[in-house]
Amino acid sequence: MTVPLKVEFQFDFGSPNAYLAEIALPGIEKRTGAKFEYVPVLLGGIYKATGNMSPADSLRGIKNKPEYQRLETERFLRRHGITKFKYNPFFPVNTLMLMRGAVAAQFENVFEPYFRAAYHHMWEEPKKMDDVETFRAAFKSSGIDIDMLIARAQQNDVKQKLIEDTNDAVERGAFGSPTFFVGNEMFFGKDSLRDVEDSIVEQSSALQAKRA
Repeated sequence: MTVPLKVEFQFDFGSPNAYLAEIALPGIEKRTGAKFEYVPVLLGGIYKATGNMSPADSLRGIKNKPEYQRLETERFLRRHGITKFKYNPFFPVNTLMLMRGAVAAQFENVFEPYFRAAYHHMWEEPKKMDDVETFRAAFKSSGIDIDMLIARAQQNDVKQKLIEDTNDAVERGAFGSPTFFVGNEMFFGKDSLRDVEDSIVEQSSALQAKRA
């Protein structure tokens, strides 16, 4: 029996590019028949393990490149018809609570509403989501039982899962977010989405040929 093609979206809510890239994923799924597995990882842990840093730090003091990246983002917004995105004035935000909450939500089978609420309060109606009271109030306003998830997120299996998936991402080559894996092939950034889709089509065709 042939194992279906595994396609992963590794994300941290603190990455605006992960937010933007995720909006395009349903279209890729519809066109290819693939289904992305959403894998929460801790971007701070990835940066620490790889010696990387956020663009806010790496681009500080550089002339022209930050301006070009903003232009590229505007082009991406137009290409994908994205109208709700707003820069978070509190960026960068410590995402440890958010990402542990995402793992807890997966364990408790409430990931989809939690995921949508987290992105809404980070990049659509931006808030300081590393402030505990702001965090609680935001999720409560979205109808999430956040007190249950906060308690669940303190349990060792949740903490360990986030650590393991973050370490696994680094071991497989990740250095930031968003990172995509199509089978064993890694792709980074929202600008790689076309290559991600092409790889899904190519690898899916190869799997089908093996089955024939």
